[in-house]
Amino acid sequence: MLNKTLKITNKLISLGDGFGEGIVKAGENNVNVVVITADLKESTRVADFAEKFPERFFDVGVAEQNLIAVASGFANYGKIPFCTSYAVFSPGRTFEQIKVTVALNDVPVKIVGAHAGFGAGPYGATHQALEDIALMSALPNIIIVVPCDSEEARKATLAIAKNGKPSYLRLAREPSALFTTKKTPFKIGKAETFFETKDPQVGIIACGPLVYEAILSAKELEKKGIDTLVINCQTIKPLDEGKIVRTAKTCGAMVTVEEHQIAGGLGSLVSEVLSKNYPVPIEFVGVKDSFGESGKPEELKKKYGLTEEEIIKSVKEALRRKNL
Repeated sequence: MLNKTLKITNKLISLGDGFGEGIVKAGENNVNVVVITADLKESTRVADFAEKFPERFFDVGVAEQNLIAVASGFANYGKIPFCTSYAVFSPGRTFEQIKVTVALNDVPVKIVGAHAGFGAGPYGATHQALEDIALMSALPNIIIVVPCDSEEARKATLAIAKNGKPSYLRLAREPSALFTTKKTPFKIGKAETFFETKDPQVGIIACGPLVYEAILSAKELEKKGIDTLVINCQTIKPLDEGKIVRTAKTCGAMVTVEEHQIAGGLGSLVSEVLSKNYPVPIEFVGVKDSFGESGKPEELKKKYGLTEEEIIKSVKEALRRKNL
């Protein structure tokens, strides 16, 4: 059964649009919210903020490392800076600055990584951020949020604006299904069950827009007599360890789904929790130790196995191993 607060529609909206709406609202709520970008005002969806709050908007040009250093300075003097760039550049190019000036000092800089995963598909491997979660999860003090759709991106933006911590907001580029609503629960650090059939045999834990693919997979599996549950793990750090362990105990097998390298991503982090607390068979849907290449995002997701079909296949394999 689908979570009653969700609404499956044919509407496709970019997560960036949700962020753009959220950052304007955050600016209205708190005069200390500022936005800094690296020559990417339009594509990171902060143009509306810049128009409404020009005195609180700053463009440092194509200088991503300076972007983080400037944001750290703002944060040290009481501001709440959101710094926007493509994820491949920030945190990709700015890792040292994030480590030393943000995480080490524990200041509330909000790093917004746009075009994450295969979002910048045609530009090739150099512009595809498939390892950003791994980078950021290794740093102390950082909160990592990966919204599943535009509405959740809006909520996440407002939440990290108030959390007082260094935070990373990971945003996919291409329009994706809008299926959460204003009533759908959202709390940093708390995973939510989005789909569950009567006697779940495998738990599917997903993040980002692939949560929607996981729900579609679960619906197809239900038709084949395979019961599952789907969890939206929108907070990668801190993980909702209690929810993960309870799901493992209920189902006895797990599948993780992400648009990221499996190594160092959601799959690795979930397996760490389970190996320590409640080991069960686990399968991983994600990028398997490979760089991307040029292509449309949907083509790349298919080639690298980030599809409904691959999720179904992985659920069946996890179930097979469970029943050995």
